[in-house]
Amino acid sequence: MPNQPMTLYGVPNSLYTGRARSYFIKAGLPYREVSPADGHYQSHVIAAAGGRLGLPTIELEDGAVIRDGASIIDHFEAQSGHTFSPATPKQRFFSRLFDAIGAEGLLRPAMHYRWNFDEENLAYLEFHFAMLAPPGEQGQQIAKAAAQAMRKAAVAFGVTPETVPMVEEVYTEQLAALDAHFAAYPYLLGGRPCIGDFGLYAPLFAHLGRDPKPLMMMMTDALRLYRWVERMGRETSDIVEFPDRSETYLADDAIPETLVALLKALAIDFAPETLAAADTINAWIADQDELAPSSRCERSVGMTSFEVRGTPVSAIAQPYRFYLLARAQAELKAMNNADREAVGAILKKTGLEEALATTLTREVAIRDNQEVWL
Repeated sequence: MPNQPMTLYGVPNSLYTGRARSYFIKAGLPYREVSPADGHYQSHVIAAAGGRLGLPTIELEDGAVIRDGASIIDHFEAQSGHTFSPATPKQRFFSRLFDAIGAEGLLRPAMHYRWNFDEENLAYLEFHFAMLAPPGEQGQQIAKAAAQAMRKAAVAFGVTPETVPMVEEVYTEQLAALDAHFAAYPYLLGGRPCIGDFGLYAPLFAHLGRDPKPLMMMMTDALRLYRWVERMGRETSDIVEFPDRSETYLADDAIPETLVALLKALAIDFAPETLAAADTINAWIADQDELAPSSRCERSVGMTSFEVRGTPVSAIAQPYRFYLLARAQAELKAMNNADREAVGAILKKTGLEEALATTLTREVAIRDNQEVWL
């Protein structure tokens, strides 16, 4: 829609929309948010986004369309000189790593605490899913169908009655580690947000920091984390409780111990799934008679199996995880030997060393708003 303010197509309860919205707020970028039920989105934007539905999608003032939260942030980071990307190598690497973990590594608790607590959440979810559809009886049916589809998707992400005790145990530990870090620092790497903050914000806002059940858990058991969720949605730095209100990244490329402890807690689930998904996707690639360059890469290529603390888990294998991980791996590769060894020691300590050495036999890229195989 040319000559209009930038439009963000999304809704408040969309996990990935929160990532882009927070970036716009922190970067001071004017936008208007519109539901994907909007007629212009249906008639024009979907086709301009490569024919693939997806939130968030933006339409710029000149009518250009960008789909996918990472691509949207990339676009504006390139324009601004990478305002939210640390200049130092170790911090830049961990910023990219948290972007991947945030977007892909907390989906099980996000889905569990949204869909398995109807007494607390159902009325709230019905209200919010109605925003995805036009008004009226037909719209209500569309909204209910969309909600039911997402409820079923929780199983695809590995949330079953058998895995729930493990999911809750691990998330409780992750909450504690998140709370401890944000008790010491306003953001992941100091006094200003980085790309990793926006990735981590995706699940910790729309699902875990907003749905009634997990929100109450966060406000009760992880108040400092809740304050981070609040400040990620505010234009100012909002760091009044910190004596040193410097709005900069930590000096000397420092990686604080609280961040290392947080990575260790997140790796409990993220590492085994990453290794298993790579094996599954690489086997799928090997089985393809022909996988032409620039052919469309779907969000999943089947199911993968792994264990988390002795609990068997089955979840969809998502190539997109490795698109994000490759960005962190590129930062690691570009470091000098001393920095790479220092980062390697942290990865080993946290249980992420093997996962960060894992790659797909075919790279994934984004071209014309589509994930494609290279």
